[in-house]
Parts: sequence; C-alpha cells; structure tokens
Amino acid sequence: MSAAMIDGKAHAAALRAQVAAAGARFREELGRPAGLAVVLVGDDAASGVYVASKARATLEAGMESFTHRLPASATQAEVLELLASLNQNEAVDGILVQLPLPAQIDETAVIDAIHPDKDVDGFHVLNAGRLAIGQNGLVPCTPLGCLMLLRACRGSLAGLRAVVVGRSNIVGKPMARLLLAQDCTVTVAHSRTRDLQSVVHDADILVVAIGRPLSIPGAWIKPGATVIDVGINRIDDPTGSGKSRLVGDVDFDSAALVAGAITPVPGGVGPMTIAVLLRNTVVAARRRAGLSPDAMLSV
Repeated sequence: MSAAMIDGKAHAAALRAQVAAAGARFREELGRPAGLAVVLVGDDAASGVYVASKARATLEAGMESFTHRLPASATQAEVLELLASLNQNEAVDGILVQLPLPAQIDETAVIDAIHPDKDVDGFHVLNAGRLAIGQNGLVPCTPLGCLMLLRACRGSLAGLRAVVVGRSNIVGKPMARLLLAQDCTVTVAHSRTRDLQSVVHDADILVVAIGRPLSIPGAWIKPGATVIDVGINRIDDPTGSGKSRLVGDVDFDSAALVAGAITPVPGGVGPMTIAVLLRNTVVAARRRAGLSPDAMLSV
C-alpha cells in the first residue's frame, strides 16, 4: 500500500481564498478591514521569520496587519501594557504573541492578558474552557487545521478510533476535544503511556505532536489509517553532507507504505496553521461586531 499525500499547501491556499472573500465581505459591512496584531519580544531569528510571514499573509488576505516588536530586555510590565492597549484598540480584532518569550516574562500571564474575544491563538483559559464544554470560542490554529485536513480526507469522522500522541495545551489536548466533538472515540497517549505501539496500532486516525523526530515507525501504524504529523524537527542529513533536513515525528518513509493517507513534513500541517490564524481573525472580527457567522468559514 502507498499512502495518499494530504497536501496541506493546497488545502491552505483554498482556505486563504475563502478567508480573503470573507474579509472582503466584512470590510463592506463594517467599512474597515479586520485587523491582526502580532507581538514579538526579542530577536530570535526563527520567530522573526514567522512574524514576517504572518504579517505578509494578513495583508494578502486583505486585512490590516499590526506588528509590534519589543527588545529581549523588555519587562513583563511593558508587554502587559502593550497588550492592554491592543485590547482597547477597535481596529485590532485579533492579537497573537509570538512564542517563546524571554525567560523574565511569564508566558501564562501574557496569554491571560489577551482579551479572550481577540485571542486568535485560542490559548486563553476561557477559550480552552469553551472548547472543553462545546461552546463557541476561538480554537487553537494547529489542531483546527488538522481537523480540517481530516474532514477533507475522510468526510465524517463519527465512530472512528482516534489516537492523539501528545498532551500539550497547544496541540494535544485541544485536538482530542475537537475529535470528541466529531464523535470519534479518542485516546490521548504521551510519554508515560505503556505499550505505545499497541495504542497507536488501534488508530483509524493518528495525530502525532510530541516533538521527537521519526519516533513513530510505520510498523506501529494500522493499515489504511490516516496519519497527521504535526511535528517539525531539524536533524542532520544522514548522508553526512553536513546539511540538515526537516522531518516530522512520524517516520514518513515507512509510514507511507502502510497508511491510507498521510501529511508530509514540510508541506502538511504547517501551511494550515497560518491559514487558520487568518480564519480566526475574521471570525473574531465578525463576533466582536455582532455579525452573524460567515458560513464560508464554518468547520
């Protein structure tokens, strides 16, 4: 068996086109574009690249982009002051603080300082609680992107056995809750799970987000399963060239021989994360304005 490739780039491009159309309708109704503010603290090179790509994608979608850069020496009080001003800014519908933050800043306090209605990352405790009990809230971008790929690939997920490997607040836990809402039977596995191989082998749907390169081999995967690999890890090229390459948490080469469908790394989940961020921004803008949901952006 050779797995079908789940093309995250193509799905993300389609979603971004829907977001742009929804953003244009919002502008017509409100007389202003939806706005996304991104806060970067410090000079981490990778974070700088991510922030620039988000700003570019926001403008391409017809929305307004606000980028705020603070030095690595910034105090927590300075970050909280900036967030307070963004919470009050009516041109800003979504706020994202690029992680990780410098050591002197409490990440939880920063996330809690973002108004839940502008929390387009979906990390605020109020949005996490809404997701847990099935209420409308803003959902973390990566898990929601994974769900979109799964539904595009398999249609109804009801009754399927899903295994999520990883229990972070960013991916693992919200992913499990989204799958439960789709009527899957869900198991969350993690570093303390006994006999992980047998747990993984039961999965019709396997979502892996543990940050360990190539840790799930194809021999563990149920034939025909749909595999969503959230991991992105840089490792040395085994040819000894001195170069590095990006791999996922799943051993793609062996898994692709067994799975029914699988996301590549890169080009799978990653593009969906930014597309869903843009989607969340328009959703937040409409909710804040008291407008009805845009059917094009429903999940």
